Amino acid sequence: MATDVGLDVILEKIGPFGRYNIINYAFLLFPIFLAGMYSPVYVFEAPDIGYRCNVPQCASQNDTSWLEFAIPREKKDFSRCKRFDVLDNTTTCSRESFNVSIVKECDDFVYSDEDSAVRDFNLGCQDWKRTLIGSIHNIGLFVSLPITGIISDKYGRKVALSIASLMNGIFGFLRSFSSSYIMLLMFEFLEAALGAGAYTTAFVLAMELVGPKGRVFGNTLINVLYVFGLMTLASLSWYLQSWRNLLRIIYLPATFVFSYYWILNESVRWLLSKGRHSEAAAILKKAAKMNKVALSEDAFTPIYELEKLTTNAEKDKSDKVVEENSVFVRVIKSSIIRKRVAVCSFLWITCTFVYHGLSINSVSLAGNKYVNFILVAFVEIPANFACLLVLDRFGRKRVLITMYVLSACLCITLSFIPKGQKWWSLLVYLSGKFSITVAYSSVYIYVSEVFPTRVRQSLLAVCSSLGRVGSALAPLTPLLALTYDNLPAIFFGSLALIASVLVFSLPETINQPLPDTIEEAERLSKRRRKECA
Repeated sequence: MATDVGLDVILEKIGPFGRYNIINYAFLLFPIFLAGMYSPVYVFEAPDIGYRCNVPQCASQNDTSWLEFAIPREKKDFSRCKRFDVLDNTTTCSRESFNVSIVKECDDFVYSDEDSAVRDFNLGCQDWKRTLIGSIHNIGLFVSLPITGIISDKYGRKVALSIASLMNGIFGFLRSFSSSYIMLLMFEFLEAALGAGAYTTAFVLAMELVGPKGRVFGNTLINVLYVFGLMTLASLSWYLQSWRNLLRIIYLPATFVFSYYWILNESVRWLLSKGRHSEAAAILKKAAKMNKVALSEDAFTPIYELEKLTTNAEKDKSDKVVEENSVFVRVIKSSIIRKRVAVCSFLWITCTFVYHGLSINSVSLAGNKYVNFILVAFVEIPANFACLLVLDRFGRKRVLITMYVLSACLCITLSFIPKGQKWWSLLVYLSGKFSITVAYSSVYIYVSEVFPTRVRQSLLAVCSSLGRVGSALAPLTPLLALTYDNLPAIFFGSLALIASVLVFSLPETINQPLPDTIEEAERLSKRRRKECA
């Protein structure tokens, strides 16, 4: 605790956004901007395109009127996966050439001119293979988070950021040259598994760069740059109309982030945690000089005194390990904390599932799919600002319940809007994305406030990791639309409605001190029961 207090005092004197901070933030916002393009790139890598069965006997015909006799209709459109049987020895493509009583599955396809991995790898009528590309990408996150975390904690933040960004650039660029579906999946997984941690590392570096007063603004700035990445991805895809060229253009810049190893300064907090106090003090002095802040040598006294604290900490290391193990066992035995972990994990899964699902399915809305995606991404900017305004005013529970219920109502309402009303559909869709974004941002803050200090990071990691289940399943939701167009929206709404009910079982944390012990964390729920009695 003394470590953080001494450092925060110095950071406050240096200032939250002087010249040093702005330059370093500019560097860190670049990989965050790139991450905004990498996260949903599979949406434009393998979009669903138009295709139909290939009828070899009629392939040479310039006139396509024979399609009426060759292919059955489904929902007023020609079937994409079935065709009528062709009579033997037929030489024409007339009505008499086809046996409409026998329907066959297609074994070959004619694709539209739209560019997609679906056409390149002949994935017609194999929607599960198309959506699996996105799921494989998100499954890679389960690997990237622990790997990057280990590297970051052991070897430093800038080392983890440089390596992860290099992996992004290499495997993302190589993926553009995929010659088979399996090769595409392999590089999709490797790029995410080894490179997706670049975002989290850049985020941590940015948060550790400033003191408490600069973190709220810094976090908002990071979210805005991430959204700009989403919007840039859609714009580039619209302009290029080539998924291979898109990958080459967006992934190549990531290799330059590897140079951050020599450009960026290491996190001062990480250096202090490793006992490298002289290096930490040198960086702080450099920051003060660049920000034109005069600091006396006495200001760094807490930094130099940390060596003694570190030595004492090493002596008590074995006692702390035993104590931590004891705390974790007590957490497992606490029914209140166990229930809280389960509910918070479900809230996280709901947020990731609905958030990513709405982004992915936005390209299937009526109208221009690129414009729709850009608008759905842009609505996150006001949503993040709204979150900052309402959480401290109305409380965590009230905001979460309201946003989940609103998101559920808006998603379910989509199924009642006629297909011809594309502007109403888009407005309701954007409102649904706005509400789930506010809920998502609120969950991040709320979950960190309901667990005891000694195991807060561990339990937060449990909820976050389980939340990745939602992002891994989200790319599969377009398959639901094959049964009923609005089924994904109904599914999103139902899940959000369940989440809103579960929030009632959690305590309110507004204006409450963070619980340091298990007993204090449990008392949050007990206090709620007394207030309701």
